[in-house]
Amino acid sequence: MTPQPNPLSDLLSEKGVLLADGATGTNLFAMGLEAGEAPELWNETEPAKITKLHQDFVDAGADIILTNSFGGTRHRLKLHKADDRVHELNKRAAEIARKVADAAGRKVIVAGSVGPTGELLIPLGAMSYEDAVAAFAEQMEGLKAGGVDVAWIETMSSADEIRAAAEAAAKVGLPYTYTGSFDTAGKTMMGLHPKDIHAVAKDVGDGPVAVGANCGVGASDILSSLLDMTAAEPDAITIVKGNCGIPEYRGAEIHYSGTPPLMAEYARLARDAGARIIGGCCGTSCEHLAAMRKALDDYTPRPRPTIEEIVDKIGPLRNKTASESGGDAGRERRRRRG
Repeated sequence: MTPQPNPLSDLLSEKGVLLADGATGTNLFAMGLEAGEAPELWNETEPAKITKLHQDFVDAGADIILTNSFGGTRHRLKLHKADDRVHELNKRAAEIARKVADAAGRKVIVAGSVGPTGELLIPLGAMSYEDAVAAFAEQMEGLKAGGVDVAWIETMSSADEIRAAAEAAAKVGLPYTYTGSFDTAGKTMMGLHPKDIHAVAKDVGDGPVAVGANCGVGASDILSSLLDMTAAEPDAITIVKGNCGIPEYRGAEIHYSGTPPLMAEYARLARDAGARIIGGCCGTSCEHLAAMRKALDDYTPRPRPTIEEIVDKIGPLRNKTASESGGDAGRERRRRRG
């Protein structure tokens, strides 16, 4: 099946490699978001701060900006008594990003961020597959109404939940991408191997525009996942959006070890390993992103890196790789994209 033309595919064809934005959560915390507060509510209460974050990423060179809607399903918003406002909060998130993108003076893609519901699907939990599709479709209708170019399904652990979100995108009429978080011994928490990410929703609608990995543990680990993904399907358009170095607790606060030079090297290694969409997740500031932009603009092709070379250049792995780990999917835990 040949995917229909869409703005993301068009820009990929034009530029070859795209830079996605950096962290939403950690940057909003730096702007005053409180722990436990829903970032999505800021689309209404603090729109100037959301606008500034998008603008700063565009100024740093991002080709793709993600809407402030990661927790925008009814299941997540219910925790903040806002599950009756799914459409309006997601529409507003999209409108804020769309306005920034349209004023950029160059093509910037608005990607509608869609994170996991936080619920487990039957038989592990109470949520039916049909309920998951309906919840994602409700969110995506709002994002589409606000003007997103693509549904950006991210930080997923469950293959079934990815498929449900992909089905919702097809139902709503949005092209889609999806990424897993390979944070449990090189696999997702639910046991999905990086090499198997391509096939999860290949047959849904027109198929994904791109697939890949985001978040996880550290920059070296996500590049290990990237090597598995690009080895499995070298011609696929692969996304990598890694955390800024390694998270470290300092007292009660999490800090990320990545410097701008480290993230620039991460971007070069990601390109060497075959990624076509490269960005940052937790801890990635506009300063980091600007260094990544320069690294990609000045990119000189190098041989495909080995794990050893990645470790040598940007630091040790924190987890086993997927090929080293067994079948233990680990334990369920809640998380929000950084």
